[in-house]
Amino acid sequence: MDIREPQIKKDQILILTDENFSADNVCVVSGAGTGIGRATAIAAAANNLMTVGLDINEKEGKRTQKMARDMGGQMVFMKTDLTKDQEIENAVKEAAKLGSIKYLANIAGIQYIDSVENFPMEKYDLMLRLMLRAPFYLSKLTIPYMKKSKDGVGAIANMGSVHGHMCTKLKPAYNITKFGLRALAQSISAEGEGKIRAFTVSTGFVRTPLALNQIPAQAQQRGITPEEVIRDVMMERSRIKEMMSPVDVANLFIYGFSRYAKYLVGGDLLFDGGMVLTY
Repeated sequence: MDIREPQIKKDQILILTDENFSADNVCVVSGAGTGIGRATAIAAAANNLMTVGLDINEKEGKRTQKMARDMGGQMVFMKTDLTKDQEIENAVKEAAKLGSIKYLANIAGIQYIDSVENFPMEKYDLMLRLMLRAPFYLSKLTIPYMKKSKDGVGAIANMGSVHGHMCTKLKPAYNITKFGLRALAQSISAEGEGKIRAFTVSTGFVRTPLALNQIPAQAQQRGITPEEVIRDVMMERSRIKEMMSPVDVANLFIYGFSRYAKYLVGGDLLFDGGMVLTY
């Protein structure tokens, strides 16, 4: 089974015709340095949006920027520590100078594998700050810009997971953040009057550094081999025995942002190979 992070090719990106997909409009993407965040930033830029990528990893963030520009898109990377309010405020303020903020993709995340009774509280606090508080604050700061845009329309997407539908052991903080991101999308949508939409994208395991790097820890915690983690833990419930590609997930964000998804209000795009609903 090939579990390497795949390269992104232009012909894999969903390109949609939407009058709001223009260089005058800004799409902010957190976690743009690697994985799904990188793919989503590149896909947004390929769809003519002025894309602003946020990540603490400056080296990889600039690599994403180059990849997006090499495909003919417009992207600006801003090194941002999403656990620091001032840096979040700064990033949104700078993004607003590049055009009208219309879209926000909250994707940044980390993982830590341990049981509830052994979970380090500093890791718990970090994960909730990065994966729940930062999306809330980015939403709070960008919604006023969306409302002030020409048509008053905007969309916020949160990177969910099958772990926002069901909980697996040894991932308590991750489970909690993913359930919380669904609640955040629904809360924004309840107030958005159909004009400011929010939704989540929930997938199973995706070929990203976040997923690939947790295999050794899972193997150690469960006392099994890395190969057994992939086959018997990660893909055991999936009807498709293959991890998703980051660009496949990015395409769901693009669809959800587009005019074709105007009825996606607080909903969840569950593309998980059958992990949650078939057994």
